[in-house]
Amino acid sequence: MVPNRILESANVDPTAKVGSGSTIWHLAQVREGAIIGSNCIIGRGAYIGSEVKIGDNCKIQNLALIYEPAIIGNGVFIGPAAVLTNDQYPRAINVDGSIKLSADWEPVGVEICEGASIGAGAICIAPVKIGSWALVAAGAVVKNDVPNFALVAGVPARKIRWVGRAGKPLINIEGTLYKCPVTGAKYNEVNPNELVEESQ
Repeated sequence: MVPNRILESANVDPTAKVGSGSTIWHLAQVREGAIIGSNCIIGRGAYIGSEVKIGDNCKIQNLALIYEPAIIGNGVFIGPAAVLTNDQYPRAINVDGSIKLSADWEPVGVEICEGASIGAGAICIAPVKIGSWALVAAGAVVKNDVPNFALVAGVPARKIRWVGRAGKPLINIEGTLYKCPVTGAKYNEVNPNELVEESQ
């Protein structure tokens, strides 16, 4: 088992669990009950909310903000200053003017599936699900679920291409058949919102 590495200036709650081989860099904050898998990198100044679950082999870049109850699958990349929100109707105060407490609202989460990537400065507005191997472009604002292998961009984010596991845009061979220019893997477009990887 490879030991984890937590920098002295990082603030990691004693109840958080950090897997073997993971590194948490300067000024990152990991809240109570959070679970971070093995071989992860949590960048400088990143925020991991309470009870957030992060899988193995993830990279959470500098200043990324991941609010509870987010669930992050294995092999996910979250770029610098990306934000995963948790409040559909944010207010600082109740209608009577009193400060809102945790009992006054219910957090909702963002789910990011295996292998997906979130670009720098992108915002995922909960509740939303980012499919496996999907790619959210830098600066995008995601308000709707993102299909597996979709490349989405813009405000609000819309699908503009398909990508393969290597992250590169797929090449249309003919009809509904696509090919990865890096791995040669082939994919079939079942419908405009569903792409299936062909078995090798």
